[in-house]
Amino acid sequence: MTSHSKGHPVTNHPELDPLVDRIRSATATGTPLRIQAGGTKPFYGNPVDAAAALDVRPFRGITSYEPSELVITARCGTPLAELEAVLADKGQCLPFEPPHFAPGSTVGGMVAAGLSGPSRAAVGAVRDYMLGATLLNGKGEVLSFGGQVMKNVAGYDVSRLLAGSLGSLGAILEVSLKVLPTAPATATVRFEMDQATAIQRLNEWGGRPLPINASAWWDGMLVLRLRGAAAAVDAAMQWLGGEPIAAPQADDFWQGLRHHTDEFFAKAKAAVDAGGSLWRLSVASTAKPLQLSGEQLIEWGGAQRWLCTTMPAGTMREAARQAGGHATQFYGRDRSAGSFAPLGAPLDRIHRELKKAFDPAGIFNPGRLYPGL
Repeated sequence: MTSHSKGHPVTNHPELDPLVDRIRSATATGTPLRIQAGGTKPFYGNPVDAAAALDVRPFRGITSYEPSELVITARCGTPLAELEAVLADKGQCLPFEPPHFAPGSTVGGMVAAGLSGPSRAAVGAVRDYMLGATLLNGKGEVLSFGGQVMKNVAGYDVSRLLAGSLGSLGAILEVSLKVLPTAPATATVRFEMDQATAIQRLNEWGGRPLPINASAWWDGMLVLRLRGAAAAVDAAMQWLGGEPIAAPQADDFWQGLRHHTDEFFAKAKAAVDAGGSLWRLSVASTAKPLQLSGEQLIEWGGAQRWLCTTMPAGTMREAARQAGGHATQFYGRDRSAGSFAPLGAPLDRIHRELKKAFDPAGIFNPGRLYPGL
């Protein structure tokens, strides 16, 4: 089955009737709705201009899992920890390492936020593993896009479009995801070096056939995670050198980065409480060190740079633009400048046309992405 922009109507789901009725009533009265699941990412994006909540947590459960086909299908309210435990029992995983941030994170929230963990540069993002999705749109219609097999796409690949949409197009009800076997070998090594040297080394190593799965530089220390066949990992460790880190300590470090519980992010949250902001800059991996005040952490081979600072939004976005990317205010009390970089006219038009097609009355999560979206 191929995905396309119109989707396929879904029937025979009586458990959805309360949600459908709620949305149709909200559309008729123009009542905005705040889609609610695990509530673990309220900080991400702009404040939602809606008092009424649409709770999708009761719509939960893994509806299909074929380990031999590397495909799992789950409903939106399914706890992410539950899904990952089922995969781990079969020696499989979500290789893009979606962050949980707190207990209660759900599958639907994972897709809506579209966030990936330390391995994103090596394995791809959430959207790259989306095979299909079921969406409840602003007309109260339940539509299915894609399927459980990766094939060519005609028109919009809506299932992937939903990744990172923050609920602006509708309520994600169910998703089918590609999964992968857990790597047979993992090792972590670290090197003392300054930021400029770390960026240079990461780009040099990125051009070699090394099983680098994740990287992080902070406070004069570059840490690499190697994953793959045991022989490849062993050979890379011998070639790279560096100081090996014991598995328990390494796992704690990478999980801390993934879920934002490590020392850097703890400091960042404290700084935000004191009036600062945590910015995520997506830039060219080869971009030189950013001459900006504040503490920095670099991931994804140099392409993702976290910066905790009190510098104004305009300065951050201009610095990101000059480095070949864009800046997002990830945590911050003052979000008057908007969490996300402003869209150019063509992209803004596309966003608004998509919003109008899926949510003509504008009831879903108004304002969370951009004003009017």
